[in-house]
Amino acid sequence: MSDLLIELFSEEIPARMQARARADLQALITNGLVEAGLTYASVGAFSTPRRLTLSIEGLSGESRPVREERKGPSASAPAAAIEGFLRATGLTLDQLERRADKKGETLYAVIEKPGRAAPAIIAEVLEATIRNFPWPKSMRWGNGSLKWVRPLHAILCILSGDNGTEIVPLTLDGIEASNTTAGHRFLAPARFAVTSFDDYATKLKRAKVVLDSAEREAAIWQGAQNLAFAAGMEIVPDDKLLTEVAGLVEWPVPLMGRIGDAFLSLPPEVLQTSMREHQKFFSVKNPKTGRIEGFVTVANTDPVDHGATILAGNQKVLSARLSDAKFFWENDLRVAKSGMTEWLDGLKSVTFHNKLGSQSDRIARIAALAREIAPLVGADPDLAEQAARLAKADLRSAMVGEFPELQGLMGMYYAREAGLPEPVALAARDHYSPLGPTDTVPTEPVSVAVALADKIDTLTGFWAIDEKPTGSKDPFALRRAALGVIRLVLGGKVRTDLAPLVLLALTRNTIAVGESHGAPTGFSEQTLNDLVGSLTTRANALFSAVREHYQYFRDEISEQIRATIEDPSSRTSDLLTFFHDRLKVFLKDQGIRHDVIDACLAMPGNDDLTLLVKRAEALAAFLKTEDGPNLLAGFKRANTILTQAETKDGVEYSFGADIKFAETDEERALFAALDAAEATITPAMKSEDFATAMEAMAKLRAPIDAFFTAVQVNSDNEIIRRNRLNLLHRIRTICSGVADLTKLEG
Repeated sequence: MSDLLIELFSEEIPARMQARARADLQALITNGLVEAGLTYASVGAFSTPRRLTLSIEGLSGESRPVREERKGPSASAPAAAIEGFLRATGLTLDQLERRADKKGETLYAVIEKPGRAAPAIIAEVLEATIRNFPWPKSMRWGNGSLKWVRPLHAILCILSGDNGTEIVPLTLDGIEASNTTAGHRFLAPARFAVTSFDDYATKLKRAKVVLDSAEREAAIWQGAQNLAFAAGMEIVPDDKLLTEVAGLVEWPVPLMGRIGDAFLSLPPEVLQTSMREHQKFFSVKNPKTGRIEGFVTVANTDPVDHGATILAGNQKVLSARLSDAKFFWENDLRVAKSGMTEWLDGLKSVTFHNKLGSQSDRIARIAALAREIAPLVGADPDLAEQAARLAKADLRSAMVGEFPELQGLMGMYYAREAGLPEPVALAARDHYSPLGPTDTVPTEPVSVAVALADKIDTLTGFWAIDEKPTGSKDPFALRRAALGVIRLVLGGKVRTDLAPLVLLALTRNTIAVGESHGAPTGFSEQTLNDLVGSLTTRANALFSAVREHYQYFRDEISEQIRATIEDPSSRTSDLLTFFHDRLKVFLKDQGIRHDVIDACLAMPGNDDLTLLVKRAEALAAFLKTEDGPNLLAGFKRANTILTQAETKDGVEYSFGADIKFAETDEERALFAALDAAEATITPAMKSEDFATAMEAMAKLRAPIDAFFTAVQVNSDNEIIRRNRLNLLHRIRTICSGVADLTKLEG
């Protein structure tokens, strides 16, 4: 057994590519060696800005011999068939074996491949890996044909074992494998020989190179914390930046500097974003004031003056960057304090989608929907509409133009500077949330109303133009939007039917599609503003008005509009199914089985997601009890017998069982148990007390089991048989009032 060490030494590898490159190098090399017949005990992959390294321990010295038999054509087959078999195997006719079988003689090729030495296999695998490495981007240099992410300068490839160290012979486009490497570009550039991985790592450390990226991250973070603590400050955590900076340096040396007083009035997120994006600086916060007042930069050298020269240069560049940010901030404040009209007017010329109109058109739809949603989430309708109209105004601000990731957050600051109510400011910040499965869910009612309206409008808009996700493709992040709706509804325990909201938004987006296709404009909701009634009433009324409006322009409207206005229920139902699919994924991650969700989806009111989840959680908890699976087995037995009888007899046994026809105590006990269960379950279901309903249903387990043990349902007496089948129908009806138990597995 030997240990293999490979190092691919190049110009600087982009930090964002290093983690993937480590994984790819490990997979390509180890898979290639195993496929060639070698085995190994363990493997580790490492990277610095200038090198990819792989260490494999316990590598076998040679591959196993292989004996392969291949059946060929009959010995009497045409010459062409036999010649083809000889070409495929690389043998001659006299090397083939003839074996008798039922049809005569058949030719066989017996190919024996002796074991190969590890160095030869390693050289082949490494060359193939380098030539076919899956860099996201690669380049050629000089006159060679080799492609690498940056010019490749050297290859280290050695096998070390009990008999010493040997260099694996490999030459690739003029680069010859060796046993040498180089240290830090400036602090220790001389090349040196190594004999093993331990020797390699130790000598690299002496040459000012920390090989392990995790070790570099730890050194950066610990050093930054020490500097901040000494100054009475705190480092703002930023894991993504920490990983990136660790990929930029081989010998990390943290240095701390101060931000000029002229920039301390900028919002902390602006300071942090500007320093992170442009300079790769960590932000340093003053815990007493809460302001970001300093930064930590990471040098790739040991500075002779304790970093004074480096910090002076960094502070000069940072001041220029922050001067730009301050200019953007001050100009944006001027627009914000004047009511943001300039930005709102500018959004009229910003296209959201060529079939769905401008951002201004979309904002109008979101504002109308937010007003409808507001009472459902306990928000003031006027504030919700105002917040929706201003939430996206910052998209036209200079600051968001420079730092798009600050959209929404800057809207909050501008709303506050404009003197708007705090719920409006918070809605501007939060209406994009939640952005993912772990993102914080807004709780302020106005924010929830606007966030829901924003996501529902997005979904219904792309449903209206038939741009739904397909397979793994979701260019408009519609799955994320649907999950956002689910988390907003469940997080706030919002009680509403999604169907009318979807119909409202779908109708308004239908108008947008019509106008984008040249259909006459002019439809107004003004006549519906005074309409009273439920959300469903308003949704249906608006849809009817839109359909009537477009009936006069049938020649001008597109097929998409025609399909929507003639059959809105199919589009609405399709989108609700999309919500349900996302909900299944969401609940599965919380340990609720998919068949439990299906059983609850089959019940009325499945567009009330809070009710649906409440029912699913109760059913899931019930099935985890001892009574749950046993009752389910009894229910399925009753349902199977009843279904078979109804199919055979061509009638439905649902006319009420009569206890006077009961012949056994078990039968009479089941009548009593069903009466008691029904008396409890019916009011419990009306009050949505699913736990009580499940508890009452659990009490049916024993009498149902006893009934099937003592009673033969298909009695020879037809009256008794019908009565017992009607009794089974009662079991099915009472149990199915909680969920569709036929959907459950097991």
